[in-house]
Amino acid sequence: MKNTKTTISKATTYEAIGEFWDNNDLTDNLEKTKKTDFTINTLKEINYCVIEKDISNELHSVAHNKGISTDTLINLWLKEKLIQTK
Repeated sequence: MKNTKTTISKATTYEAIGEFWDNNDLTDNLEKTKKTDFTINTLKEINYCVIEKDISNELHSVAHNKGISTDTLINLWLKEKLIQTK
């Protein structure tokens, strides 16, 4: 963590930030916050599945060779398989 202080708590360590928020409520500090814009992708959902280690290693290797993430490779292959099973 940088030596700079956080905006609201003025803390310089994660422990001090945690202690500040353990003892303070954001609603008491709303005037110190800034408006921000962000989007949330509600079309994706993360699900965790157990994959055997040797399969996982192969997935990582194939994805790396294709220049894509393992997540992308798995999603592409699952989509293909689902289309085949219809």
